[in-house]
Parts: sequence; structure tokens; C-alpha cells
Amino acid sequence: MAIGLLGKKIGMGQIFDEKGTLIPVTLIQAGPCPVIEKRLKTRDGYEAIQVGFEEKPERLVNKPDLGRFKKAGVSAQRFVREFRGDDTTSFEVGQTLSVDLFNAGDRIDVVGTSKGRGFASGRKRHGLKPGPEGHGSMYHNRPGSNGGSSFPSRTFPGRKLAGHMGNARVTVKNLTVVKTDAERNLLFVKGSIPGANTGYVMIRKVAVGSKKK
Repeated sequence: MAIGLLGKKIGMGQIFDEKGTLIPVTLIQAGPCPVIEKRLKTRDGYEAIQVGFEEKPERLVNKPDLGRFKKAGVSAQRFVREFRGDDTTSFEVGQTLSVDLFNAGDRIDVVGTSKGRGFASGRKRHGLKPGPEGHGSMYHNRPGSNGGSSFPSRTFPGRKLAGHMGNARVTVKNLTVVKTDAERNLLFVKGSIPGANTGYVMIRKVAVGSKKK
């Protein structure tokens, strides 16, 4: 089962390993995450556990969600997600998952929401090249031809053009856990993860023997 935690991106820093090598790391506040509900194949058609992160005032929670939290015996949670798997028998509703799930050297996938850039040009969004800048050029940052006029007389979907950039779900795979801090619920992950500081993320443990690269 791809067990995992929910957390919040704190920011980036750097640490040194035993050999004195500098390692760029991202700090993630991971957990504690109470188990709110279990999905069963016999009832729901699939196996999963639903966990929450970060307490939320009850006055800000609607009645259906508040009823689910009270039924599970946990406080209202601000960020709720599911982790699917083949077997959920080792997890119980009301159980709290912590950063102890991970150890230094573990491989993880981190899912977050990328920074929103609004409406961006083709150069910024896709790295397109500009036109000539001198000798009377009137081209500059124009996107160029989008297709023939007589045929097909339209722009094909998927063409690299200006448009909305960022603010999308992004998964970075096979990152390495450099260090854990159980007292402060911190994960030190090598490299960068998607999103801005204070953004919520999902942290999934990569199964041993996975072929991900």
C-alpha cells in the first residue's frame, strides 16, 4: 500500500551529510494526520484510508463534514485526502499517523499545487523563441503562424500558445528523505517540491522494489 502523510511546505534550506557534502533540502511539516475514514472494497469498490491535516475551527466546518469528524472521534481538519492501496487492515479510524512512517533514505512522491502565474505568454509558458529584434522587424513576441488559412482553417488543440500557467496539480517522483525530526514533525527532503511556502502537499512512500526512476 502506498502509505503516506499530508503536510505543509515550510521552505528550502541546506544541510551537510557525514562526508561534508552540502545537500539542498525542502522542509515539510508532515503530520500528525488522524485517520478519518476507511474505504472498503466490499462497500465502496476500492481500498483506501482518508486522513486529515491541521486542525480547523468547528464554526468553519459544514454539518456533513463535522458529523464525519465527530464519528471518527477526531477534531475538524483543514486538509483531507485519501491514500489508496490494496490492504487497509493495519489502519484504524481515529489512529494518528506521524512522521515516524518515514526514515532517512526512503523514497517518496510529493504531490502539490504549483505556483499560479496567471495569463502568461508563449515565451514564458513554453520557452518559445522571439522574432528578430532589429532591421525594421515588426515580429518581436508574436506567436507566429497557427496554421494554414485554407486548410485546416483552424488551430489544432494542444498548440503551444499563451494562456493560463501554473496553479495545477504536480507530482514530483522518487525524492529522497535525507532526515526526519519526530519531535517537530519535520521531513527533510532532497531537492525541491511543487508549490509556494505554506502550501499543502501529499507525501507518498514509494514501495520497495518500485521501478520508478
